[in-house]
Amino acid sequence: MERINSKQNQRIKTVKKLTTAKGRKQQHQYLLESWHLVQAALEALPATDIVMVYATDDQYLAHGAALTDQPVTLISEAVAQELGDTQTPQGIFLVCELPDVVNTIAPKGAWLLLDHVQDPGNIGTMVRTADAVGFRGVVFGTGTASPYHSKVLRAMQGSQFHLQVVEQALPTVIKQFQEHQVPIYGTELNPAAVNYRTITPQTDFALIMGNEGNGMDQALLQQTTKNLYIPIQGHAESLNVAIAAAVIMFRITAH
Repeated sequence: MERINSKQNQRIKTVKKLTTAKGRKQQHQYLLESWHLVQAALEALPATDIVMVYATDDQYLAHGAALTDQPVTLISEAVAQELGDTQTPQGIFLVCELPDVVNTIAPKGAWLLLDHVQDPGNIGTMVRTADAVGFRGVVFGTGTASPYHSKVLRAMQGSQFHLQVVEQALPTVIKQFQEHQVPIYGTELNPAAVNYRTITPQTDFALIMGNEGNGMDQALLQQTTKNLYIPIQGHAESLNVAIAAAVIMFRITAH
């Protein structure tokens, strides 16, 4: 088993580039950090998508039994610090192949569409909620943080392996749903919006959640079947986008 002790090692420098969008695009790979995410990926991904596990001695001692059939390179604590995106990295990482670009979505089941959503915590909460509700997939629209950014990966906590994650321009996705007469719900408080409780729970639909500060793109609002709002009884001006998404997803999804 190979061991790398220096953070100046060329392989480590190459892996470090996966923390940038440019590096991920050039290498067609991404980096996962922490045993929780590594384990989830190893259980969910085909062997052809697994490139290399990098682990410190302590992590290999703790999880080596689960890594018997995996390619593993041991690394020093200094290398783990170099690769880690947290203050105290656990010391175990996984390089995976990026999935192929998806151009066509099968508009069956429930889909969450993210329009210019930027905060990794909000994205992670919405993806985990979509997973919990039983959604088929999540579309990361233009302007939304990358699903392969380290903070987004951590926030999703492995739920990304339980549903389809697609990066695609939302107008293109909306057109595909419209062609199959699948309803598309926007989320915006305006004169034409309807109370989310009036929607009959269903199995096939798309729900768009907009930017934390600006809401949904106005052009997208014109393309939805209906726009929904959540009545607020107290004095709060609005709900956090992830909280609003959770409330609506659980309400309008048929089980």
